[in-house]
Amino acid sequence: MSADVARDQLAVIRIEGMHCHKCEKTIQKALSRFAGVHEVEVDFNSGQASVLFDRGAVTIKQLMDAVNDAGYRATGFTQGQADRAV
Repeated sequence: MSADVARDQLAVIRIEGMHCHKCEKTIQKALSRFAGVHEVEVDFNSGQASVLFDRGAVTIKQLMDAVNDAGYRATGFTQGQADRAV
């Protein structure tokens, strides 16, 4: 396992205010602009965004602030170690 993958963190951010697939794209763009973000999946049906990121490069607070700045409301998150097969 490379050192980079070991630093990867998975956060699932709960988001209020999404009402269509266009919202998914807006949030995905807002979260993807950080250098340490590797992968973003946004699902408006569940009201969640899954973000795979390097915890040494970006914080969950920055990610949640980006959601709020995009006009939505990040209401909380769960996080865990990214289980990626290498």
